[in-house]
Amino acid sequence: MTSAAAGADFLGLDPTSAPARGLTSWLTTALRDAVVDGRLTLGARLPATRTLAADLGIARGVAVEAYQRLVDEGLLVARPGVGTVALPAERTPEVTAAPAAPPACSGDSVPRLPVPIASWSEPVEYDLSPGVPDLAAFPRAAWLRAERAVLHDMSATDLGYGDPRGSPRLREVLSGWLATTRGVRAEPDDIIIVAGVAQSLALLAQTLTAAGHTAIAVEDPGSRGARDELAHWGLRPVPVTTDEQGMSIDELDGTGLDTVLLTPAHQFPTGVVLSPARRRALLGWMREARLVIEDDYDAEHRYDRMPVRALQATAPDYVAHTGSTSKTLAPGMRLGWLVPPRRLHAELVAARHASDLGSPALPQLVLAHLVASGEYDRHLRLVRNRQRQRRDAVLAALAEYLPDAQVQGVAAGLHLLITLPVEHRHRADTQLAEAIRHRGVLVHPLTWHRHRPGPPGLILGYAAQPPDRLREAVRRMAVALRSGHTD
Repeated sequence: MTSAAAGADFLGLDPTSAPARGLTSWLTTALRDAVVDGRLTLGARLPATRTLAADLGIARGVAVEAYQRLVDEGLLVARPGVGTVALPAERTPEVTAAPAAPPACSGDSVPRLPVPIASWSEPVEYDLSPGVPDLAAFPRAAWLRAERAVLHDMSATDLGYGDPRGSPRLREVLSGWLATTRGVRAEPDDIIIVAGVAQSLALLAQTLTAAGHTAIAVEDPGSRGARDELAHWGLRPVPVTTDEQGMSIDELDGTGLDTVLLTPAHQFPTGVVLSPARRRALLGWMREARLVIEDDYDAEHRYDRMPVRALQATAPDYVAHTGSTSKTLAPGMRLGWLVPPRRLHAELVAARHASDLGSPALPQLVLAHLVASGEYDRHLRLVRNRQRQRRDAVLAALAEYLPDAQVQGVAAGLHLLITLPVEHRHRADTQLAEAIRHRGVLVHPLTWHRHRPGPPGLILGYAAQPPDRLREAVRRMAVALRSGHTD
């Protein structure tokens, strides 16, 4: 392990170059840059905060806060008995290559969009894509402890070809957890473990098309990724207007369709909750042996309102409820669940078996251990507090730099929807997003997630960036919008 030089020579830090206000941001940036450019290599030990503060002649609290911000970003880690050390530079989120198409948002389905902006594949400094969680918050220590406990106790047969519905232990634990946290009514045998919401949509689409269905109603605006996922498997998305109360059930009824995909607890991308009146109307609609696919993609992240009970709790015979750990642990874990109506269960299990025989055994058992031990709920509370701080940082920055912007979806979730003053509305939101992109900030234009023309907007994901970087990203957005740069 490399030891970093302590004292005033550490990284050549000179507090006299810091602004009169903003000493913490100055130190955070200096340390972040050292990790990114390789001056602080893997395992390089940083001075104790007390030592660094004394050498620089600053308050210790400044150093403590700077270290904590970089721990939150996943660039540093505090190790008992060792101190604070740097992690590999290649894991830093400082510069991220944008995907060839916008990432998935609600759920985790893979979108298939053409690139709408010529420069979109270039690296960005501040990625505010919606749907990207705080990967630095993954509970590594808790996961490792749980994995060790599982490996100690599991039998050899646990590593064989298992039940295509998923691990019995995980389904048992999820049955109780979903009941207490989301109100879902499901026995363990009702649950199918899937590789995220994307696989739920794929299995449901395959089952529905095999039964003769050719189209499905979707929210407009709504997740483009989920829409493209369904279309890939043969279901033509039919848009239904979504307003401040959620999807229009009258318009849904007018489509003549008997299947719909909804995000009722936190609509993507507007953030609205399906209103009680619309819920009642939806219940009446589905009583005709119809099907609602309930994408519960980020219901755990709520800040200023009470939890919204899952639709499945009211109508389990007509709702296929699906969720995942993509927004709470990490999308790379590929862990999710599907609770379909029992009339569809056998066909879905058969499709799951034909797809890939079942989910990996060890991650299922580790998740079961985390949920049963309470570690998963403790992690959710920690992440919720971190995301509240980030949400508040975005709101404060918008109030300062874009005070005329209207903001929606602030009470829950991991993203915001903003609409801009009338002077910006002569430009398409794709042009606005491109202008912002030229300033190093990636946001989604609302147009990407519309099926039909509508008012412009910008979608900002805040989960993956710490507060100081969110503030800077919003400042750059404001500069871009004032400059009118779109070339």
